[in-house]
Amino acid sequence: MNIDSALVGTPLLPYETVLTARQTTNFAAAIGEHAACYFDDTRPGGIFAHPVFPVAVTWPITLHMDRYLRDSRFPLELMAMQVHHTEHIALHHPVRPGQTLTVAGTVAAILPHRAGTRVVMRYAAADGGGRPVFTEHIGALLRGVRCSDDGRCLPGLPDEPPPDPSGDPAWQRKIDIDPVLPYVYDGCSDIVFPIHTSPAFARDVGLPGIILQGTATLALAVRTLLDRESAVHPSAVTEVACRFTGMVFPGSSITVRLRRRSAADDRVTLTFDVIDARNQPVLRKGQLVYRTTTKANEENP
Repeated sequence: MNIDSALVGTPLLPYETVLTARQTTNFAAAIGEHAACYFDDTRPGGIFAHPVFPVAVTWPITLHMDRYLRDSRFPLELMAMQVHHTEHIALHHPVRPGQTLTVAGTVAAILPHRAGTRVVMRYAAADGGGRPVFTEHIGALLRGVRCSDDGRCLPGLPDEPPPDPSGDPAWQRKIDIDPVLPYVYDGCSDIVFPIHTSPAFARDVGLPGIILQGTATLALAVRTLLDRESAVHPSAVTEVACRFTGMVFPGSSITVRLRRRSAADDRVTLTFDVIDARNQPVLRKGQLVYRTTTKANEENP
């Protein structure tokens, strides 16, 4: 099975949605957030969405790709073979309930990979006034699918994160994964796929049981980082990125590790990873970037 990088640049039909407080608060609740900025709509300035919430905004496009791809040459049947490989969210302005967002999607890259082919979709979300709100690059690995050429990508593809730092982490925190968390996250995020909630389906596709959603692992890591960086308001976050490298099983545990903190101008970058109970990496090359100079940063989260 082959795929051709000439399909890079294929546009998707626009997707429009109005964000509700129920969506943003449910997402935060699903990952055990407690900060008032996610829940208390009586606070000055109102409430914000969690920095990883954009994955829930764009999921209907990914789920129904056949409805949005404008080019009939794109081999949609190959997308059934995809696994979530990379995630990159650039937050241009805080995501908040009440926003009307229009998401413009594009096939941003088709690249050969040692295990198959990497396909990256770009989702650019703008508010009702046309102001950019977030841009998501979601990378899928098509296992066993051959890229028939040298690959191609559009300008503006996020840079590949540097290798994970060696040595001991600056700090680490263990998180127990409740056996029902995949069901809670499924219901609260509306990111629905049966390998996360159906043991029978998971076994039919060769898994020993259901697995936690990768974006839930990422959101838990971001929650942990922001808890430790207690002076950082979530609306100051400008970038979240990672590579998914392993499966997390409910009833087990993960450990979030801060590997490096670096600062440049008014930005701080937290480099992190996540390992499972066997010390195997399930999330690598994690990065969370936040501004140190912003009015929102002065608010009490």
